[in-house]
Amino acid sequence: MTDTGLIAVACGLIIGLGAIGACIGIGTMGSRFLEGSSRQPEMMEPLQTKMFLLAGLIDANFLIGVGVAMMFVFANPFAK
Repeated sequence: MTDTGLIAVACGLIIGLGAIGACIGIGTMGSRFLEGSSRQPEMMEPLQTKMFLLAGLIDANFLIGVGVAMMFVFANPFAK
């Protein structure tokens, strides 16, 4: 397998595993938010604020991984 093929596999793993992790994280966080807001409805607004903040941070981590993978695809520092 060539270096270009290995880089393509690595980029696919970066994007795929990052997407899986982000989806699992946001799904777990959403379920915990619904559980917490159903137990204590008066805490819904502070929990919702924190949930949206964390959702943005989780998505930002995934998008940073996509950016790194795209850097390896288009401007590869390891290619000769």
